[in-house]
Amino acid sequence: MLDMRFIRENPDLVRDGAQAKNISVDLDGLLELDARWRELQQRLQELATEQNKINREIGPLMGRLKSEKDTVQRTALEAQVAALRQRPTQIKQESVDLQERLKALQPEIDARLLTIPQPPDADVPRGKSSEDNVELRKWGTVEPFAFPVRSHVDLGEQLGLFDVPRGVRLAGSRSYFLTGAGALLHQAVLRLAMDMMIFEKGFTPLIVPVLVREAAMRGTGFFPAGREQAYRVGELTEIGEDERFLTGTGEVGLTAFHMDEILEEAQLPRKLVTQSTCFRREAGTYGKDTSGLYRIHQFDKVEQVIICRNDRDESIHWHQQILANSELLLQRLKLPYRVMQCCTGDLGPKNASMIDIETWMPSRQAYGETHSASRLYEFQARRCQMRYRDAQGRVQYCHTLNNTVVASPRILIPILELYQNADGTVRVPEALRPYMNGMEIIAHP
Repeated sequence: MLDMRFIRENPDLVRDGAQAKNISVDLDGLLELDARWRELQQRLQELATEQNKINREIGPLMGRLKSEKDTVQRTALEAQVAALRQRPTQIKQESVDLQERLKALQPEIDARLLTIPQPPDADVPRGKSSEDNVELRKWGTVEPFAFPVRSHVDLGEQLGLFDVPRGVRLAGSRSYFLTGAGALLHQAVLRLAMDMMIFEKGFTPLIVPVLVREAAMRGTGFFPAGREQAYRVGELTEIGEDERFLTGTGEVGLTAFHMDEILEEAQLPRKLVTQSTCFRREAGTYGKDTSGLYRIHQFDKVEQVIICRNDRDESIHWHQQILANSELLLQRLKLPYRVMQCCTGDLGPKNASMIDIETWMPSRQAYGETHSASRLYEFQARRCQMRYRDAQGRVQYCHTLNNTVVASPRILIPILELYQNADGTVRVPEALRPYMNGMEIIAHP
């Protein structure tokens, strides 16, 4: 969420940012509500000032009244005192009315604030969709195969690595079972990622809730935009206690871990990592990527989150660091990839900048998205009321960042396809063999 003062002082920047992200907003309506709110607040302050003035004046007037001998002067003073004594009742009634009007106005302002996207950083390229993203660099070489390439779907069926038909029968479309070595490979990738982040990169591991209240989804920026992608569990009661949502990423739990808290600057940065099961409805993708493991409703992901000081340069530094962590994992798996700077139209409401990593997938004859590294500044922290006290004792909003370390089973697509052999077997990447009891080849069971 943006600061209302920032919006008020930079309406053109905010309006242009929303337009660049292809997001329609009623900024004029919000500014009109804000102007009305400030008028009411100013009048309330004027009444408080008047009340203080009366409190200062009434005592001396009473003293003069007691000592005044002149009848005319005494009558005038009595009238003045009576008027002053009557005015506080009027002030109180008007103040109560103003407070009620402010109370009624605030939820409408807050609701509109939640719809205003964060403007993209100046260095983010302009564009309408992912087609306009800009390649920053590539790593690894895409080697040609000397034999017909099998897709991960074919390899999975032939080697007994996963079972889509039974998954669909049990849970509907975009569902699956991972079986045998497929399940082992899935666990191996996740364990490699967690070990690297904890023991090499110094991140603190958390096991996070995946069933959360709306406040956590709203606070981390997944609501109201994106609400259609979340699974809702339970019915909404009068106090909303039975309604929960399944999270689509561990980012929700990690970022909201310090919601409604004030940290000390010495505690920052917080470097958090989790492995969690994620759920996404994939609304709006009917008929798209329906075969295989690319676009599914349930998956597991290792997610990294940084909570740092309110400093743009520090945020930019951590953005590059979390991106480098994900690149290191792909390099250890020896998977060719490219790094893409997302354009304005592909950022989404909450990101100031987002950099994707796409890994080569032979069956698609293209790079497929496997990671997204986001820089959000104080956008999430304002929604989550997550702050820290700096060295001067000032309370400031934190900055937050996040990135995928690895998501599986999507990452199994390039692993299976790039490590396949002519005889239909699959080599296990060296980095994963210690997690698979030394297994080197996946063959038909």
